[in-house]
Amino acid sequence: MPRRASSPLHFGWWVAALMLIGGAAGGGYTLFRTVNDPFRTTAILDTAIYLENANSLRGNVYRVNGTVRNFIRGTNSGRLFSVEVDDATKSILPIVVPAALNQINIQRGQQFAIRFEVDENGILRVQELRKI
Repeated sequence: MPRRASSPLHFGWWVAALMLIGGAAGGGYTLFRTVNDPFRTTAILDTAIYLENANSLRGNVYRVNGTVRNFIRGTNSGRLFSVEVDDATKSILPIVVPAALNQINIQRGQQFAIRFEVDENGILRVQELRKI
């Protein structure tokens, strides 16, 4: 009885398998980053609207990712920082970190994910922040 010749896997199958593995790895990484975002359900602040007129944003909670540029001033009620927002505008916003969050060490150049409320005077008061 003659033996049948076995044919090796074609190059196309190897390419398809590698593309499938790469796609699964990329999708898993994207899903992991999205699920691990602690503020994913909070709206992102539109900095152009805030800088134009913060009155329409009062009482709302927003989030931004940004880099601390300077420590401006500290008082008994909190600390004031300037933060460069990581978006297309690269705007610099003043953000007040209340005294309740004094245990968090904030230094120039550090990147944070920040959730804050726009208070009745248009001041951004941090509710929670995490290092990125």
